[in-house]
Amino acid sequence: MWKPGIWELVIVLVIVLLIFGVGRLSKIGRELGEGIREFRRGLTGEESEGERRAEETE
Repeated sequence: MWKPGIWELVIVLVIVLLIFGVGRLSKIGRELGEGIREFRRGLTGEESEGERRAEETE
């Protein structure tokens, strides 16, 4: 089976940067991180910040 080498990975990374741009990639990364955090909180049963705020306003 074919395994990508370092140069293939670099080329793919450069193409992705050209297509999406640095600003958009950082936004996608930030949103992905927030989603993972919320998922972990859901698994542990902790309330999200939005749920806590909703309960405080009621």
